Amino acid sequence: MTERSPLDSFKAVLSGAARAMARDPELEVSFTADAPHVVGKQIKVPSPARALPADQVALARGFADANALRLRHHNPKLHAASAPGEAVARAVYDAVEQARIEAIGSRQMAGVRANLNEALTMRLKSDPIVRAKGRDEVPLSTAVALMVRERLTGQVAPRSTEAGLDFVRNWIEDKAGPDLDALGLALDDQQSFQKLTTALLEHLELIESDAPPDSSDDDAQDEGEDQEQDQEDGDEGEEDAGDSDAQTEARSDEKGGESEDGEPDYSDEFESDSESGADDMGEEGMMPVRPNRPMSDLPPGFDYKTYTTRHDETCGAEDLCDEDELIRLRGFLDQQLTSLQGAVTKLANRLQRRLMAQQSRSWDFDQEEGMLDAARLARIVIDPTHSLSYKIERDTEFRDTVVTLLIDNSGSMRGRPISIAAISADIMARTLERCGVKTEILGFTTRAWKGGQSREDWLAAGRPPLPGRLNDLRHIIYKKADDPWRRARKNLGLMMREGLLKENIDGEALLWAHSRLLARHEDRRILMVISDGAPVDDSTLSVNSGTYLERHLRQVIDWIENRSPVQLVAIGIGHDVTRYYKRAVTIMDAEQLGGTMVEQLAGLFDED
Repeated sequence: MTERSPLDSFKAVLSGAARAMARDPELEVSFTADAPHVVGKQIKVPSPARALPADQVALARGFADANALRLRHHNPKLHAASAPGEAVARAVYDAVEQARIEAIGSRQMAGVRANLNEALTMRLKSDPIVRAKGRDEVPLSTAVALMVRERLTGQVAPRSTEAGLDFVRNWIEDKAGPDLDALGLALDDQQSFQKLTTALLEHLELIESDAPPDSSDDDAQDEGEDQEQDQEDGDEGEEDAGDSDAQTEARSDEKGGESEDGEPDYSDEFESDSESGADDMGEEGMMPVRPNRPMSDLPPGFDYKTYTTRHDETCGAEDLCDEDELIRLRGFLDQQLTSLQGAVTKLANRLQRRLMAQQSRSWDFDQEEGMLDAARLARIVIDPTHSLSYKIERDTEFRDTVVTLLIDNSGSMRGRPISIAAISADIMARTLERCGVKTEILGFTTRAWKGGQSREDWLAAGRPPLPGRLNDLRHIIYKKADDPWRRARKNLGLMMREGLLKENIDGEALLWAHSRLLARHEDRRILMVISDGAPVDDSTLSVNSGTYLERHLRQVIDWIENRSPVQLVAIGIGHDVTRYYKRAVTIMDAEQLGGTMVEQLAGLFDED
């Protein structure tokens, strides 16, 4: 008989402990080299090395313990019913619930407390809170979760998070200190705990108190009322009496089970299935394990090449400008925003109403079975044998969506066009965030005019013929999809900086933005390109054919439109882009950009 290895023994012990903790004999624990996750009653933990290093063992134990506790002490339906739709609020809501679950285990079992603490320390090493240099860089969900943990267990936050936590601690205490104190009184009652969490979110101004996301959502409500009246055939008096009840019930349950990928969450690695918020442990940590190789699937006709990629850069807006300058540039953008905000905001609110209407629950009435219809109570009292007194919830499919705005940062966009693009992107990001739709804002340009260091290398090499792309790319991340708007707000001011806007190589920029979208897990992925014409780079076109960049752009667009799951739409400013893109619109006045963006997005969301 073969002797079991220490790794096999560890797995068996881990499975037994998890089953006992969850009180579920069917629960299994297995190892994975991918990201840890939960599938049904199988917990997949990070696989430790054969030598069983202490830190890897602690991480595996912590993940297994946290999810076993979650299976025992957490009701997913109850959690989803009260979950907010706004991304940041949802992330905080999920993080606080996970803190409650872990606090129960920590209170009851000292060994579990040690495992959870070790796993927490390991996870926080990659959390932005340990690197935060200011309040805006602190993930709110991480900070609130750590403060809730302090209240519930009496354990102070790990030392590595002290500096970051200090940036927001006083603000959180001032806004929601009593709410944090009250959470400990409802530790074992999930429903009461969630009510207190909702109050905490209201006091932190992450959600509005007892109000829908847009108070002007009358159109969506009217539509629902009309639908209900068409389906009901009872007396008018009965309908009047029952409609309000039905609507109240529908509103209370809307947006219940939506899976959000929100603000950073220190416990997101411990989340299971669809209720998890996404973590923000750096850009790489947000990416699924699925390989991302956009170039490998390109057809043989792609004969495009680059002379060198050594001088290319992909950077955040904050890396190109110091914070004081970003704040000044954002102030300049805000001045221009004043005259345009009213018009674009009205359009954005219209988009929000349409999106929220798609996410609302709806019912089929006059059914033989289902839930008892409150509007029919009078009829049932009069005649208990009367049929068709039930209602069934209709499935309303609203796919998880992420939108990427790819903005041309070329020199020809200087002036009014780039200002309008920045303003519209700013308002779109806010609007879509309120609707629970992730938004990423990217820009593309070059590091230099006339080739930069790439051209110098080419000259030093003796000018070999047909070198391909001959300039240094600069791809800019203004806002990541999982970052809240409040943290990326000042970054958009960078577009106002003199000297940023140079040349544009559109094909490679599209592939870059497309690859980032492919790494996302959302069901619907939308890429919106805002440009003012064809790709232009004097250095590249002077030593290759005059259509070199344009031909590559056409090939990339054709590939994305015909072979990719990403939906592609383009807006041309002052130049016709319909000759490149199947779904495109050209505007002659930059003032039209905001309204055009809204209409194009609304059309995409209306598609099945």
